[in-house]
Amino acid sequence: MQVSSLNEVKIYSLSAGRSLPEWLSDRKKRALQKKDVDVRRRIELIQDFEMPTVSTKIKVSRDGQYIMAVDQIILSGTYKPRVRCYDTYQLSQKFERCLDSEVVTFEILSDDYSKIVFLQCGRFVEFHSQHGHYYKTRIPKFGRDFSYHYPSCDLYFVGASSEVYRLNLEQGRFLNSLQTDASESNVCDINPVHFLFAMGTAEGKVECWDPRTRNRVGLLDCALSSVTADTEIDSLPSISALKFDGALNMAVGTSTGQVLLYDLRSSNPLIVKDHHYGLPIKSIQFQRQLDLIISADSRIIKMWNKDTGKIFTSMEPEYDINDVCLYPNSGMLMTANEAPKMNIYYIPVLGPAPKWCSFLDNLTEELEENPESTVYDDYKFVTRKDLENLGLAHLIGSSLLRAYMHGFFMDIRLYHKAKMMANPFAYEEYRREKIRQKIEETRAQRVQLKKLPKVNKELALKLIEEEGEEQQVTRKRKQKNLPSLLKDDRFKVMFENPDFQVDEQSEEFRLLNPLVSKISEKRKRKLKILEELEAQEQEDEEEPEGKASDAESSESSDDEKGWVEEVRKQRKLLRQEEKVKRQERFKEDQQTLLKPQFFEIKEGEEFRSFKDSAKKQKLMKKTLGDRLKLEEKLGTLNVSDTTVGSKQATFKLKKSEQQKKQQEAEKQHRQERKALRRSASHLKSKRGRGRRFH
Repeated sequence: MQVSSLNEVKIYSLSAGRSLPEWLSDRKKRALQKKDVDVRRRIELIQDFEMPTVSTKIKVSRDGQYIMAVDQIILSGTYKPRVRCYDTYQLSQKFERCLDSEVVTFEILSDDYSKIVFLQCGRFVEFHSQHGHYYKTRIPKFGRDFSYHYPSCDLYFVGASSEVYRLNLEQGRFLNSLQTDASESNVCDINPVHFLFAMGTAEGKVECWDPRTRNRVGLLDCALSSVTADTEIDSLPSISALKFDGALNMAVGTSTGQVLLYDLRSSNPLIVKDHHYGLPIKSIQFQRQLDLIISADSRIIKMWNKDTGKIFTSMEPEYDINDVCLYPNSGMLMTANEAPKMNIYYIPVLGPAPKWCSFLDNLTEELEENPESTVYDDYKFVTRKDLENLGLAHLIGSSLLRAYMHGFFMDIRLYHKAKMMANPFAYEEYRREKIRQKIEETRAQRVQLKKLPKVNKELALKLIEEEGEEQQVTRKRKQKNLPSLLKDDRFKVMFENPDFQVDEQSEEFRLLNPLVSKISEKRKRKLKILEELEAQEQEDEEEPEGKASDAESSESSDDEKGWVEEVRKQRKLLRQEEKVKRQERFKEDQQTLLKPQFFEIKEGEEFRSFKDSAKKQKLMKKTLGDRLKLEEKLGTLNVSDTTVGSKQATFKLKKSEQQKKQQEAEKQHRQERKALRRSASHLKSKRGRGRRFH
């Protein structure tokens, strides 16, 4: 049994330690227990609580007597998919059944193991009774999850389809499907109080349906709510886990590692918890005694308070996690892993041990009363240089030092005595160090001499001030400091190249930053103070610190104007500047003499007067009715009534000059051919009895 502690919460791993092979005889097992201490100290809570390869799902029956787990087929095909049932009263395996295909998920419908439904990857739904296989059917699309609606005896299947398939177990037939707006669905769950059906889609939404009316009653966009300022995502988050708690609470897990807690009366989440691993949430469980939420991805299991989001404790198993099961009304937790052995954890803070293993409470109490100190608590690791400073180099090779890696282990009492003798003024050094830290804290409140770049000095000063404010906020919130732009190589050219100098007199800058004039004046005064301090430092090198200035006190006395007033002021100044510029341009235009410009017409083109363009402009300004009347006068438009009563309009398109020339050339060519044509009317055929050629 392995014991770990996080946030003063003891976690006992009951499955830690070596497991003995099944093919060993009882005699060899007893011999190994005598020889090996780890085998002798291990706790086998349930006999053969493991799978041949890996376990994917694990569940507990409602009466708490049976634990069921399913196995996954490996690539070589040596082992078939199987399900194993363990009897907790007998602490051993009840039965084992092999299946035809892998199990996606399963559900125990009865209080014991007598009614089980398996959803398999081959679109099969397999029913098992107490004696074994009972019936098998198939759904139209590949399924990913299903839930059982107890009042109507309906099974709701979701998967790679926009439909939710319903299978009624009382009538033994499929009912009309629920048509959703999602392309695919990943998970589903039914509220145990009012039986509301909820399903998580691949688009990051949760749809809620009323099984009585078969209508959608709600839609939550969890993908948008899961993205916060601190989260970094590469793709659209989809829903990977879903769980109801009571009548009003619902927890949703995303594929990017966030857990959102909702109140069904609100579309906004009460709290968003990020696992910070970017892995899909595999399982969500509720612990009502301590108001905890147990969420797990493939790497870590986190327990946190559902009201504040504060971490209670966490566990990181050695292998990837596939499923988590919390034993009802107890502090026992079981996991299905990417390993043959299934892990069992016992956390006494969450609740007592189950009644079939009540001896765990006595065992953990004895361990807490007699804590075992580790070997390294009474020893101090020192290097060869530390021994020379303490004057204990002559002890190398004796029994007082134990060689280890690049140093030695020595008794902690001997180390403290030698340190007191070698450095009797250690307290004075400690006192001087504390005084130095206090002086540095007071110096930090003064004006600090910082070297500013040559380009964009005011922008650099602004970034330095904002960085100081962010550091104070992060210290209060205990967050990580963000990197500074001044130290980032990507923005180094902005403070070195004069082409990147910010033009504060431009219209865009002044309108976007209406208060920049007030702030820039303060920064300019601060820049002058820094330049004066640098000059004084060069003259007098003995004074390392700059003197405090009263600029900040004078700043606080100035009354800052509102945002609207500054915007109006800047716009008024811009209008005045624009008016002055127009007057200057008008004076320049009056002084300049206009000279006529001549244009040369290309060869082969004719000059047309400007009247054609003027006519076109006048024509375009007229209404559609006036233009139609003009077209009728010119003959290009013909409007006539039809027999039905409607009107028929015929247009004649205007031809270009090139088309007119081509038609004239064709007409002239036909006339020339007609003039050269010779008649053949005088020729007669030999057989036609005087018939002429036509």
